Amino acid sequence: MIEEFIKQWWLEHEQEILGWRRHLHAHPELSHMEHQTTKFVEEKLRDAGLEPVLFPNTGLMVDIGDIELADNGAGGELPGRLAFRGDMDALPITEATCLEFSSTNPGVMHACGHDFHTTITLATALAMAEYHREHELPTPLRFIFQPAEEVMVGGAPEVIAAGALDGVERIFAVHCEPKLRVGHVGVRTGAITSASDTLDIKVEGPGGHTSRPQMTADVVYALGKLIVDLPGLLSRRIDPRTGTVLTFGAVHAGYANNAIPSEGEVKGTLRTADITTWRTIDPLVRQLIEQTLAPTGVTHSIKYERGVPPVLNDEYCTALIAETVRRVDENAVIQAPQSSGGEDFGWYLEHVPGAMARLGCWSGRGDKHDLHRDDLVVDERCLGVGVRLFAGIVARYQDGEPLVRSLH
Repeated sequence: MIEEFIKQWWLEHEQEILGWRRHLHAHPELSHMEHQTTKFVEEKLRDAGLEPVLFPNTGLMVDIGDIELADNGAGGELPGRLAFRGDMDALPITEATCLEFSSTNPGVMHACGHDFHTTITLATALAMAEYHREHELPTPLRFIFQPAEEVMVGGAPEVIAAGALDGVERIFAVHCEPKLRVGHVGVRTGAITSASDTLDIKVEGPGGHTSRPQMTADVVYALGKLIVDLPGLLSRRIDPRTGTVLTFGAVHAGYANNAIPSEGEVKGTLRTADITTWRTIDPLVRQLIEQTLAPTGVTHSIKYERGVPPVLNDEYCTALIAETVRRVDENAVIQAPQSSGGEDFGWYLEHVPGAMARLGCWSGRGDKHDLHRDDLVVDERCLGVGVRLFAGIVARYQDGEPLVRSLH
């Protein structure tokens, strides 16, 4: 019944929802600054008779259906809520798409599809609220509009601390994927993203003349050893099957050709697909840095910042997504590769089971422009796919399908 309802609801509201997405795209906001986006979503929810709860800074959530009534008097254990997350923030990128609804906020752009994620989550919330008024949902729902996914420390821990997962049984999300044609949905059990940490190493020495390196501690040489040796050492101390990789993205030391500087710095990211490695790698990295720098005579300091854990998709929740998609198109389910990128949806899965799906958004024409590019154009037809997917998850979960239930 839900799936038939959502088809008709989408036909009636498609143009309105398309307008929401274009409004959000034209008015992007950076992480922790999503005040107007929060206000926009709040107004739409309140206009529909819902009562959203605002998070302390930006972002909000809304519940549909009462847990106490969800068993329809059948008795037994009451179900928890199904939650759906949409992230809201944009990136510090100047848009180059030339769309009619391009960003009006200079230097800020929705280059990762979060305008779609927010719109899909909002549309599903309003559709399910309307369904609930007419038929009553047996499964209570929560829709989370999360700020600050693009930064470290991201918004997910703050949202969780604000109680967003209280009473939640399982949680789902989608992420736009420009490598997949629109209509296709990528699924993967286990790690679908990687953990992503940042590493900042500062080295210091007395400084000196390049003609007499033996009389000082050469910080440039020390930085060179770190850049060359540290990734190689890690590759010999950690199982390569974990997908662990250290890459340096910035290095700085000195200004003159003939002067050894007194300080220098190198910055990089450390990524791993393995949750156990992520939880235990910090001491090993510090040990290897100490051992690498010891012969050079420099002193050093380390800023190791844990970013996000890998998104570890639950087997049951992944099967639920796949089955939902196959009900519409048997050939639309794609085995998604694991991404080396980070996603703070992983924090939710540290607390409750859930899954993230890759939502195809390539039109099938022209180049496949990657995420975080200034020319990223997302096919708007994926809005309907995302809404039908979220609503279909509710329908399948409600029905208690034996195929996916047997995986639990």
